[in-house]
Amino acid sequence: MTTDVRVLRQADWDEWYENLLRAFGGVAESSEERALWNVLTEYDRSLGVWDGESCVGTAGAFSFRVTVPGGASVPAAGITAVSVAATHRRRGILTAMMRRQLDDIRTWGEPLAVLTASEPAIYGRFGYGIGTLQISAEIDTDRVRLSVPPGTDDVRLRYAVPAEVLDACEAVYARLVPQRPGMLARRSGWEGLGLLDSEDQRGGASPLQCVVAERDGEVVGYTRFRVKPEWGPTGHNGAVMMVDVEGLDPAVRAALWRFLFDIDLTSTLRTRGRPVDEAWQHMVSDIRRCQLRMKDSLHVRVVDVGAALEARTYQAPVDVVFEVEDSFCPWNEGRWRLTGDAKGAVCARTEDAPDLALSVRELGAAYLGGVSLASLAAGGAVRELRGGALAEASTAFTSVVAPWLPHGF
Repeated sequence: MTTDVRVLRQADWDEWYENLLRAFGGVAESSEERALWNVLTEYDRSLGVWDGESCVGTAGAFSFRVTVPGGASVPAAGITAVSVAATHRRRGILTAMMRRQLDDIRTWGEPLAVLTASEPAIYGRFGYGIGTLQISAEIDTDRVRLSVPPGTDDVRLRYAVPAEVLDACEAVYARLVPQRPGMLARRSGWEGLGLLDSEDQRGGASPLQCVVAERDGEVVGYTRFRVKPEWGPTGHNGAVMMVDVEGLDPAVRAALWRFLFDIDLTSTLRTRGRPVDEAWQHMVSDIRRCQLRMKDSLHVRVVDVGAALEARTYQAPVDVVFEVEDSFCPWNEGRWRLTGDAKGAVCARTEDAPDLALSVRELGAAYLGGVSLASLAAGGAVRELRGGALAEASTAFTSVVAPWLPHGF
């Protein structure tokens, strides 16, 4: 094999990006979306694989900060734009890029790597575990009623031009980031993701619309959505296509959901990528008519076991020794003693007898608190070596709210 893995140069971006698009089907993006990803690309953290003059592999790593249990914002490499040309399969190109990335991430001092997977089966062998899930729904708003909490009627809603209220919406989002594990602190430029509105993204629906929620003149929530008008023999059958909805308290969120339920000439509300524990599921009159679907979302890779486990807090006191297997990143292998509680934690190498044995993949899956170590053990992926250690660790790792990735990358 004569391929060469190297850091992406700005002059090579167009060819690099075209190779990525071709690997995902070859459908051209809008100029607006392409320009945004060009601006967001971090060249010194992106890799290209070249066979002579041709780009045959791509991979990038955004410099993110992700919320972990306890509210800390932890540096994480957001792995993105991973592709290998169909002409160069089974030559070790993906493995070479994954190897280079994780070595780089370690030198950058970032304890975590995260990604969303087009094919979830690919990344487990590189130590990534599924750390968050998400739900989508198609709600029959003609037949499903929504009960709202006290204070909902005190929230004022108004239509707004999405770009004109972007700063206010981003301020709401920023206040929510520390409250839920898995959320990403948005760096400058990323706010543009919420305004993308090309024809191919609409699916026959309207241009992007926005409604903000206010209390005492302050924006305390927002929703962005599209409406797809449809008519049948019996009348209207339109759909609301929710893009996002955020609010600072239950009444604000309920007011926004109620608004989406009640838009004239629509009978369906379609949502995607929402938290699995979102409160609207307990406010609807008939959950079966909401057609819930669940899928994987954020895949988590622990790059530095000690630093990662020390960065978060724990729901209950914990003192366990993990025997960690990590053949792809051998610096993680061995025994680690974790002691911690709701105030903080220490994780260091030890020669003490292990209490639990697992691979780094399971550690990543459980890291954000949404996947139970006990459930992983029930599937044979975690072994209990000291009686009671599994229950202790499972309880400690749990998050009060389900982890959630608010948007892709």
